[in-house]
Amino acid sequence: MNQEFHRVRRLPPYVFAEVNAMKAEARAAGEDVLDFGMGNPDLPSPPHVVEKLVEAVQNPKTHRYSVSRGITGLRRANAGYYGRRFNVDIDPETETIVTLGSKEGFANLAMAITSPGDVVLVPSPSYPIHAYGFIIAGGALRHMPVGPNVDLRTELERAVRHSVPPPLALVLNFPSNPTAQVVGLDFYKEVVDFCKEHGIYILSDLAYAEIYFDGEPPSSIFEVPGAKDIAVEFTSLSKTYSMPGWRMGFATGNKKLIAALARIKSYLDYGAFTPIQVAATAALNGPQDCIDEFRDTYRRRRDVLIERFGRSGWEIPSPSATMFAWAPIPEPFREFGSLEFSKLLLEKAQVAVSPGIGFGEYGEGYVRVALVENQQRILQAARNIKRFMSESSEIVEQARKQAVAS
Repeated sequence: MNQEFHRVRRLPPYVFAEVNAMKAEARAAGEDVLDFGMGNPDLPSPPHVVEKLVEAVQNPKTHRYSVSRGITGLRRANAGYYGRRFNVDIDPETETIVTLGSKEGFANLAMAITSPGDVVLVPSPSYPIHAYGFIIAGGALRHMPVGPNVDLRTELERAVRHSVPPPLALVLNFPSNPTAQVVGLDFYKEVVDFCKEHGIYILSDLAYAEIYFDGEPPSSIFEVPGAKDIAVEFTSLSKTYSMPGWRMGFATGNKKLIAALARIKSYLDYGAFTPIQVAATAALNGPQDCIDEFRDTYRRRRDVLIERFGRSGWEIPSPSATMFAWAPIPEPFREFGSLEFSKLLLEKAQVAVSPGIGFGEYGEGYVRVALVENQQRILQAARNIKRFMSESSEIVEQARKQAVAS
C-alpha cells in the first residue's frame, strides 16, 4: 500500500531533525556537545512538589483513571493563580481545563474549532505547534511577521484585510518563543478591541509568564476587560516550576472555547495521572520562592552568555524574558542560512542551537539559543565559539567547496 496520508502530507520535514541527528552522532562518537538547542529545562523540579507526587502515588486509589478536564483541586489552584498573579477572576468549573502540557491543549483546541479551509493568523517566527496545530486540523494559515522592528498592529490589519475567508482566530505568544519579544497591556487592549470588531478568536500562549528579567512582569490578556468574550490563554508548569516532563498545562478563558476543548478531550484522554495532578496542585498552592530562584538562575545564565559570546565575536541581543536568546547569524556565515550555520557550529565548535527557519520563514537569519546549560558549560561554549569565529575564513571556504561538490 503506497497511499500518502493527507494530514501527514501537509506537514513539512521537521527541520530540527537534521541537527538532532548530528547531535546523536557526535555523542555516539564520544564528543561533548554543548546543547543549547531544545528548550528543555535542566533545573530540578521543586522538592516539595516531588514529595507530594511520591505521597500521592503511594495511595492505590490514585492509580485509577482520572478525568480529562483535570481534578477539581487543580482547576481551583489555577484559578487561584490567576487571581493572585493577574487579579483576574476565573471560574474553575467553566473557564479553565487541565491539559497534558500547553502543546496538547493548543493542538486539541485547534482540532475542536477548525473547519477545513478556515484561516488562522499565526505569527512568524513562532513555536511550531502554533502553526501546525491548525495545519493538522485542516486549516489554512496566514503568517504575520513579528520581531523587534515590526509594527504588530499594522501587520494584523494587513493580514485581516487580505484574508479570504475572514480569519477564524489569531495566535499570540508573548513573551515569545523563539524571539523573546514582550508586549505590554496596551498592546493587548488594542488587539482585543480589533478582534472583537472583526469577530476573531484569540489564542494566547503565556508559557513564559514567570521567566522575565527586565521591566514589568508579563501581563495576561485577561487583564483587559472583556477579553474572555473571545480569548483563551494557555499556561504551563513546564518552565514556571521546571516541570517539563510532567506535562502539566492549562487552557483558560472563554467558556465556549473551553467547552469545545473539553468535548474533544473527553474522547481522547482520561487526563494526566492523578498523582501528577495532585503534585501540580501543590506547586500552584505551595511556596512560590522556587519561581524566583529559577528566574535568577536564568538571568545569571543570560548575562554570562551574552557577555562571553560577545567577547568571542558573536553579538547577541540580551533577551528581557523567556529562557531563550534570539541570535542573528554572525556575518561571515549569513550566506549559509540558519540550518547550515547550525550544522557548522555543531560540527566545528560542538555547540548545538536551533535553526531559525524551523520556526517559520521569517525566522531565517537567526538561531535560537536556549539557556539550559550551566555557567561553566556556557563559558566552555564561548571558548569553542571564539575558536570557531577565529577560523571563520577557512570554515566558510571549506563549506562553499562542499556545497559545490554536492
